[in-house]
Amino acid sequence: MRIATGISLLAATLLTAATLTQVSAQTGRIKVLLDSDANNEMDDQYAIAYLLLNGGAFDVDVITVNRTRGGGGIEEHAKEAERIVTLTGLRGKVPVLRGASGSFDEIKDHVNEAQFDGAPAVNEIIRRAHAKDSRRLLLLPVGKLTNIALALKKDPTIAPKVRIVWLGSNYPEPGEYNQDNDEASVQYVMDANVEFEIALVRYGTPYGTAAVLAHLDEVQKRLPGKGPRSAEGIVGRHGGTFHTFGDYAVNLFSNMPNHPKSRALFDMAAVAIVKNPGWAKSRRIPAPSLVKGKWVERPNNKRQILLWEHFNRDAIIGDLFKTMDAPVPVGGK
Repeated sequence: MRIATGISLLAATLLTAATLTQVSAQTGRIKVLLDSDANNEMDDQYAIAYLLLNGGAFDVDVITVNRTRGGGGIEEHAKEAERIVTLTGLRGKVPVLRGASGSFDEIKDHVNEAQFDGAPAVNEIIRRAHAKDSRRLLLLPVGKLTNIALALKKDPTIAPKVRIVWLGSNYPEPGEYNQDNDEASVQYVMDANVEFEIALVRYGTPYGTAAVLAHLDEVQKRLPGKGPRSAEGIVGRHGGTFHTFGDYAVNLFSNMPNHPKSRALFDMAAVAIVKNPGWAKSRRIPAPSLVKGKWVERPNNKRQILLWEHFNRDAIIGDLFKTMDAPVPVGGK
């Protein structure tokens, strides 16, 4: 097959992107695939539940997982995601697919083999991107970018059919967890011809998702018993049996190392600003380079990315509680 190059490829990409919408004309919902290192700490679990119980805003058919340094092997991440799916009442309806344990550089030369590290998740991302739909697929990675980069590497034709909103980076500062777990995947997506947005973390500042703090006392007050009740229940990663996400959410917070009184819901904040972009501010910049963990500006780069910052903590945390008070599981008509 002859591959278009140069201007012809750009024209084809722009034409395809222009024909795809962000939301369903019939339902107003966004088609989302969340990619998570679900067992890393506790914000992934809040993000998954918030996404799956916002059925008025999102269509979600599958969740994919990856392994980062924290949280054990890929099976531990998958099992934790499956616990949350069960607590939202969607077991058997929203599968969890295993993605990459290794890094982009370790896997990239094997993506055309029948089996490779992360194949179930990577192949499903490609399949969902090409699925017949008037909407682009919104890829929402809230861990490392490995699965997303591998999908683009294996099939670059998905690029105009997806929008990527990644939770990561302290840009312009170095040293963020998701970024550090696979820098090569960040750079690959940064240079790909794909719509790429970053919900910035920015540890220790009021400008990123790090400032979207949930407080233990309000979680203990607002979340017990909230969410759909699962008849089968789950055994939590810290022990105990749970039938609602609200009860498990309190348990996760209470078992955080060093017993913090507040904790940032980084990942959930990224989901929230997809639901309502008014809960943060955005700006476009020329795509920089990531060189040995440090950002290098490329002011003449025509390739641009979108940064999300200045998150509205009260609106986002308030919507979490509203969602758990009146959950609407995804999959409704």
